[in-house]
Amino acid sequence: MAKEVIRVVAAVIERDGRYLITQRNASATLPLLWEFPGGRVERDETDADALVREVRGRIGVAVEVGGKLGEHVHEYASYEVHLTMFSCKLVEGAQPYPASVNDLRWVTSREFLDYDFPPADEKTMSKLLGLVRN
Repeated sequence: MAKEVIRVVAAVIERDGRYLITQRNASATLPLLWEFPGGRVERDETDADALVREVRGRIGVAVEVGGKLGEHVHEYASYEVHLTMFSCKLVEGAQPYPASVNDLRWVTSREFLDYDFPPADEKTMSKLLGLVRN
């Protein structure tokens, strides 16, 4: 039986050498893990449209979607995630807040090691930033 394939997009938002990460809610799949803001791509939706919708829903602000930074396929026990990360910018004057996430933080790439990320995000992040996690 084929596994469900879930397309997911994530926004890599950098400001003054720090990246915006969000914490999943306690009731979410993979609870309380950290990730770049984003979410599922719906049927007949472009990656960019999904990213704008998901980011607004999670951190309450609009983003401008830039180029693709990387992608990764990760197999979980009962489903498969196809994650694509994009460089994004906050629109002028935007002040992100945890609209539908547990928390958000601005962290340096070195500080990523202090946070637990889902396996799919970790692999893509490592490729993207040249990090190696033990």
